[in-house]
Amino acid sequence: MAIAVDDTRARVIEAAGTVFANKGFEAATVREICRLGKANLAAVNYYFGDKKRLYLAAVEFAHRHRAEQVPFPAWAEGTEPRKKLADFILTMLTRMIGRGPSQWERDLMLREVARPTDACQEMVRDFIRPQFAMLVGILGELMPTVSAERIRLVAFSVVGQCLHYRVTDPVIQMLVSAKEYAGYEPQHLAEHITELTLGGIERILRDQQK
Repeated sequence: MAIAVDDTRARVIEAAGTVFANKGFEAATVREICRLGKANLAAVNYYFGDKKRLYLAAVEFAHRHRAEQVPFPAWAEGTEPRKKLADFILTMLTRMIGRGPSQWERDLMLREVARPTDACQEMVRDFIRPQFAMLVGILGELMPTVSAERIRLVAFSVVGQCLHYRVTDPVIQMLVSAKEYAGYEPQHLAEHITELTLGGIERILRDQQK
């Protein structure tokens, strides 16, 4: 019985995530979600309470599942901050644009960031803020004499560069050849963003010494 319950709940979340990612919260209907998830209409109320709580559960699942699929490395003590930065950027890009079956998870998270609902506060608190703090900590190691505000600005720039390849993907495909686009894999893009970021950091540190 427990296995059947878990299976039904999982199907509803999967279906809800797909529908919410495609249509948004307002346009999505419980009827469509249950039809896609092959579940009884009463399943949403039984497992989640209502449509809003189902949406919150889908967003939470998307972030948690993506983090489990692509975890940050467990860096050994003494790992160079440059290495940490490169790993962080690669992990973020892989979560955003890496190939895989969970397209709705990435689409739903992007929709939530672009058009925040009540789920955004929980998403920031549980997932985005800890990751941002990790990035700020890495940049702090690279720029120990730079103000906290400047470090946060650099952190936002790093995130922005990564997010660019997710948000503008359709336009990027129009701007470059299919052959070039095929090479825009997470590893290649991560190396590019890391190089640019480290170059910018070096410039900031040089300017401080003037």
